[in-house]
Amino acid sequence: MSANEKLKGALTAEAEAIGFAKMRIARPDAVPEIAGRLQSFLRAGRHGQMGWMAERSHWRGDPSALWPEARAVIMLADLYTPDHDPMAVLEARDRAAISVYAQGRDYHDLVKKRLKRLGRWLLEQVRGHEIKVFVDTAPVMEKPLAQAAGLGWQGKHTNLLARDLGSWFFLGAIFTTLDLPEDAPEGEHCGSCRACLDICPTDAFPAPFQLDARRCISYLTIEHKGPVDPELRPLMGNRIYGCDDCLAVCPWNKFAREGAEMRYRGLVGAPPLAELAALDDAGFRTRFSGSPIKRIGRDRLVRNVLYAIGNSGAPSLRPVAQALTEDADGAVADAARWAAMRLDGTRG
Repeated sequence: MSANEKLKGALTAEAEAIGFAKMRIARPDAVPEIAGRLQSFLRAGRHGQMGWMAERSHWRGDPSALWPEARAVIMLADLYTPDHDPMAVLEARDRAAISVYAQGRDYHDLVKKRLKRLGRWLLEQVRGHEIKVFVDTAPVMEKPLAQAAGLGWQGKHTNLLARDLGSWFFLGAIFTTLDLPEDAPEGEHCGSCRACLDICPTDAFPAPFQLDARRCISYLTIEHKGPVDPELRPLMGNRIYGCDDCLAVCPWNKFAREGAEMRYRGLVGAPPLAELAALDDAGFRTRFSGSPIKRIGRDRLVRNVLYAIGNSGAPSLRPVAQALTEDADGAVADAARWAAMRLDGTRG
């Protein structure tokens, strides 16, 4: 066994000791096909308002161009497996359905701390090399890299899943100038299953393994600025931040392992819509301090809440919507008027 193979074994053990569920390694140039896939996605306009995807597509489409000195990419999985049925809240129409990943502390902070700890350990083992750590904020295509590393595969819903982890895990990456041995890529194991495609409320998948973000509820509630297309609003239900439907129905979740990080749970829950609609800027910042929800700001959150109120079928929530019809934010005011009309029985 070579010195680098021994180092990789020790690195795997250290990653697990730190709390990562799984670690695999790919070469930075292991996914040459993603540049073309990304350009096709962008040319079709399926990225919607996410202009940052196009602005740095030369890096996003070629991990080896992001940091040419890198010789290996260490891909890591951090579990956030829910301890409840994430679909159950969809029946509680007067309450907010919030994506499982946003139920606790901001994963960017928690995963990055673990990555830095593992990176420091690696730097201590071998002197004279460099590392860079990434968690979902740099122009890195984590999912194709993770598949190339053998961590899992991108399912028909384009998200990563694994036979031994299910759907519920975050990805982190450590780029290193060390020439570590790579792992074999993971093949696709979806077979004829269409569960994730068929359950999507907004038909956001034009075909298997393709996503049109402009119709995805996660995109609409988090990334999209301004009013949402009236055609899509009734399909959003009470989902006010993200959507877990395509993840939750995946049959591979029967093999999902319980997550050990309790800080990914329990911070948010399923609050009443009326309570969230009443938030001002200060109240929003206080309520969602430390949560990934804080990134969208009060106005976008309340806009989403008002769409949910309009879909609630609860006449008791009409005064809540009416109170915001003159809100200073135009999208909030528009959503409030739409919700009030819906609860009056008028199709808006």
